[in-house]
Amino acid sequence: MSTTATAKAISPENPENPGTPTSGLDRYFKISERGSTVAREVRGGFATFFAMAYIIVLNPIILGSAKDMYGHQLDSGQLVTATVLTAAFTTLLMGVIGNVPIALAAGLGVNTVVALQLAPKMSWPDAMGMVVLAGIVVMLLVATGLRERVMNAVPVGLRKGIAIGIGLFIMLIGLVDSGFVSRIPDAAHTTVPLQLGGDGHLTGWPVLVFILGTLLTLALIIRKVPGAILISIVVMTIVAMVINAVATVPSWGLTTPEWPGNPVASPDFGLVGEVSLFGGFDKVGMLTGVLFVFTVLLSCFFDAMGTILGVGDEAKLIDKDGNFPGINKVLLVDGLAVASGGATSSSATTCFVESTAGVGEGARTGLASVVTGGLFSVALFLTPLATMVPSQAATPALLAVGFLILAGSIKDIDWSDFTIAVPAFLAMVMMPFTYSITNGIGIGFIAFSVLRLAAGRGREVPVAMYVVSAVFVFYYAMPALGLT
Repeated sequence: MSTTATAKAISPENPENPGTPTSGLDRYFKISERGSTVAREVRGGFATFFAMAYIIVLNPIILGSAKDMYGHQLDSGQLVTATVLTAAFTTLLMGVIGNVPIALAAGLGVNTVVALQLAPKMSWPDAMGMVVLAGIVVMLLVATGLRERVMNAVPVGLRKGIAIGIGLFIMLIGLVDSGFVSRIPDAAHTTVPLQLGGDGHLTGWPVLVFILGTLLTLALIIRKVPGAILISIVVMTIVAMVINAVATVPSWGLTTPEWPGNPVASPDFGLVGEVSLFGGFDKVGMLTGVLFVFTVLLSCFFDAMGTILGVGDEAKLIDKDGNFPGINKVLLVDGLAVASGGATSSSATTCFVESTAGVGEGARTGLASVVTGGLFSVALFLTPLATMVPSQAATPALLAVGFLILAGSIKDIDWSDFTIAVPAFLAMVMMPFTYSITNGIGIGFIAFSVLRLAAGRGREVPVAMYVVSAVFVFYYAMPALGLT
């Protein structure tokens, strides 16, 4: 699935002149230079959109179900508009400015922090103001070069571990979102957190759609069929619609595969601009307010870092020295995205790991992000259509891409050097086991710093790694110190 990014790659659109741009669009996005084609970029943009379209439904549910300190709830229709608007704007920016196939939307995990930790202690505008401040801090870190310094300080082996962890994480996301595995409720009083299907068995039409979709996706990939992931998503959506029409299906989850009665919906921009930058500090005090901003900042900073490195590695955008050319532009857009999410009340917007679905289709440039952003823009008015694809049809892409990431990265880790192998291992397993990219990175960083010191190789650890590891130690110790 991966195409080596090299100027000498033969462009299918211009086979007699390898790597030579064929148009202004090609030159701007460096499509031929990265060994891609316009068709691959378009397919990749569609695949990424369908893989992450669930956020249009899920983010409003998470934010809309919470109340602020005054008992106010955010309007669901306005949340849909805010979520789609911000995703469209920031993904288009990432494509045009960052020129990478990375899409952005409201970050899962961060929206839960906003809904359950911030909002109950202040008003919604106050909570969103905290998110805007976190985004501003991220942009300042980018402007000073500190964020890029932290990313460059991560050794290649640990980066590969982070990439594999993301691959395992998105595989788990796919399995859970599809219903192939489910959480065992606490009432069961068991130490086993997950089970097969909804009750220990695979039953129901939705799970069958996921299984068939996974087999179809893998079969098409093995046959090297162009557009394998996108073809599978479209075919299984049609299959799901037919099943839903002729059979009784109790629940498909968040999205029911049926043609909407009215596919057009007018956007409601009522939440845009409803922000109070410093009002939250009056409610909770300066120290707690700073800690709230720090919590949002830490999650956004390292979730995005892991995703950018993981997607960049899979898309072959990392150079031979392990650096990501043009990374500052990508990081700047990411910081702006965090602030934009707060400004629209859709919570912090960040890079989505589901972008790997597009990379799996061959996307290598920002044109794929422009396509994804364009689809989000259309979704502003066609939200019912955008939410027609059930998760069971889209999540097989995450399973397939997760495997491809693991297969492409695991061989590049030096397993004979325990000071890098152990941190890489911890990073890759902690992401799915704790359901958090940030936790995987934090534990991996701390382990790397401690083990290199223990081995008498402390001077090999960049100062930035020590600083970040100390920040993570403080972050994990905050509850014990009574600072949360």
